[in-house]
Amino acid sequence: MNPFIEHLLSHDSFVIITHLKPDGDAIGSQLALGLFLEKQGKRVAMMNTDDVSPNLQWLPQSDRVTIFDGSMVQREAISGADCIVIVDTNSQNRLGGLGDAVLNSPAVKLLVDHHPGPEKWFDAKYVRESASSTGELVYEIISAIDPDSIDSEIATALYTAIMTDTGSFRYSHVNATVHRAVADIIERGGVKPESVHDAIFDSRSLSGLRLLGRALDSIRLTEDGRLGYLVVTQQMLRDAGADRDDTEGFVNYILSIENVCVALFFFETDSGVKISLRSKAGYRVDQLARAIGGGGHQNASGAFVDGDLQDAVEQALALAPKYLGPTDESTEVSDEEVALLSSLMEEKQRNK
Repeated sequence: MNPFIEHLLSHDSFVIITHLKPDGDAIGSQLALGLFLEKQGKRVAMMNTDDVSPNLQWLPQSDRVTIFDGSMVQREAISGADCIVIVDTNSQNRLGGLGDAVLNSPAVKLLVDHHPGPEKWFDAKYVRESASSTGELVYEIISAIDPDSIDSEIATALYTAIMTDTGSFRYSHVNATVHRAVADIIERGGVKPESVHDAIFDSRSLSGLRLLGRALDSIRLTEDGRLGYLVVTQQMLRDAGADRDDTEGFVNYILSIENVCVALFFFETDSGVKISLRSKAGYRVDQLARAIGGGGHQNASGAFVDGDLQDAVEQALALAPKYLGPTDESTEVSDEEVALLSSLMEEKQRNK
């Protein structure tokens, strides 16, 4: 039996945690796995350092996700759980204030993730870098154990996770396997794709639209129009009466410009600059992200740079030409991933 699956089946109490500033893949995966385990008769707590963003608070049961405040009750829940499952991140730092509590807990520590370079403290992992999203991996886990448990709430969480991390199914890692998974999710749970998309992407506040206008006005193109970037400053936020959550999806507007293949979004914070990087098929941004201290996937990455906004922009633009060339988009599946998929298929056959 797959070691990860064995831990899910053999233990009774779980705490499920995801990363700072959780996105749709993080929250969707957390909710889907948590609700699934409850249907298997497990005791489940879902806990994060940061709150669910406003555009995801409509998700069924999202109010079940509690915010870690360091209380004794929460620390006892973490230390007393049989298993802690980390989803959509693989490092202690990305857990924020929960990091120390997780590492100090005697609980079995499990990882479900599609990012490269997991840290060494996990007891069992379900990891595949070639997956479109962590949501796709959670779907595979659920399908291997009890696919009939996918109800409307679980399906909506899974669909949200996969849709948001694939840029509404337009990134290069979207393949036939992803679409088959999504079709099964829609069929089992009766998901209405247009309603999910509208709730996440088409429900902006007036202040958010004002901020978008200012941000689009800041777009600049370089490298013969192949690279585009925009900036959002703290002053722009104040002028529009907006907040950080209103910048969701801004980077994708740059990629809609003709001939642009790489997009950078610089967001000024109180302590530095958050950089979001996106690219079209045939180009990758993960190498550029690593060069400026971040990381991520071929077509979607991020970084955080200490210091001044202008310095961050200049640093990234100076490094970008080195990584702008087209690249081979073929993705090889590692031996470890083959073994993981094989064990999962065997598990699925046993549970039929």
